[in-house]
Amino acid sequence: MCVDVLLPAVGCNNGPIMAEPVKLQFRAPVRGMPPTHMADLTDEEITTAVKDAGLPGFRANQIARQYYGRLEGDPGAMTDLPESLRDTVRQALFPTLMSPVRHISCDDGQTRKTLWRLHDDTLLESVLMRYPDRATLCISSQAGCGMACPFCATGQGGLDRNLSTAEIVEQVRAAARAMRDGEVEGGEGRLSNIVFMGMGEPLANYRRVIAAIRRITSPAPGGFGISQRSITVSTVGLAPAIRRLADEGMHMRLAVSLHCPDDELRNTLVPVNNRWSVDEVLDAASYYADASGRRVSIEYALIKEVNDQPWRADLLGKKLRRKLGNRVHVNLIPLNPTPGSQWDASPRPVQEEFVRRVTEQGVACTVRDTRGQEIAAACGQLAAEER
Repeated sequence: MCVDVLLPAVGCNNGPIMAEPVKLQFRAPVRGMPPTHMADLTDEEITTAVKDAGLPGFRANQIARQYYGRLEGDPGAMTDLPESLRDTVRQALFPTLMSPVRHISCDDGQTRKTLWRLHDDTLLESVLMRYPDRATLCISSQAGCGMACPFCATGQGGLDRNLSTAEIVEQVRAAARAMRDGEVEGGEGRLSNIVFMGMGEPLANYRRVIAAIRRITSPAPGGFGISQRSITVSTVGLAPAIRRLADEGMHMRLAVSLHCPDDELRNTLVPVNNRWSVDEVLDAASYYADASGRRVSIEYALIKEVNDQPWRADLLGKKLRRKLGNRVHVNLIPLNPTPGSQWDASPRPVQEEFVRRVTEQGVACTVRDTRGQEIAAACGQLAAEER
């Protein structure tokens, strides 16, 4: 099932929960980074690259306006550039980074998942979801994931490599262009929201993710002009990186994929918990809420008879109230099982009781609407099928 915000931890479960904590396996990337693209560069670096290619410096602004303002990624179609210069610009700034393998749609055409093939044959996914009041893009920050959550398709596949800044930005440009051109059911529109909840752990690719966010949120010609307040960054709980993000002075929403309020079970469901405990993660989240002025989202995948017990709902509500007060909202997400899965989503009455108990502790809690069940829209499922 695909949801408004897709979690790295809402995907495939390829076996039973292990009785003992899982050791973290941050597998080293096996492929090299892509060639440098314009979206990897600062404004000054773009100007330098243009001059190095033998072109006058003013062309840098023209090219940036084409890319960020007109969403044009092909120099051959940049009509304000002399035709004789377009191949030079392509070679200097626009290597081919990613090509669509296929698009699949559901929800009457208003949810579209794209499988991308990168320059080194790495596979990548993004999901564009249209709603009456917004259009949300779920993007990936890594090819694969090294967090090893046992119920996640991406996590079980391991990490191929970090994405470059440009590979992140290109996902956004492609979706913004698709909305502008009416490629998603509902006619022409505008991309309004970005969630870093696709493949990978964004805070494990920190520098490039932050650089991408700055490009996404800068006004044209330096970026797409999407508000920082319309961006959500998800993490499984890299506490020091959460604090570092808070110190950036930015205003994105933070989403923490908690999935369990107690360390004993979370050590197994989210292995990074062996490094940073629930309390450490929530303390970092509180620090972020203080610094950013934004309410923190707690993502909780409900797994039948695993983490959906009433006492865990009570404990979750109490911990969140103590650590974050009214600066938190819990998003319950019924687990997205895949064929052959031994785990399942919690039944509706269990979901409702969980919500009631968390809310009773003074913490806002809702069950997220789901989308895309028929297109395997949770992170990593489509790439796994292609492989």
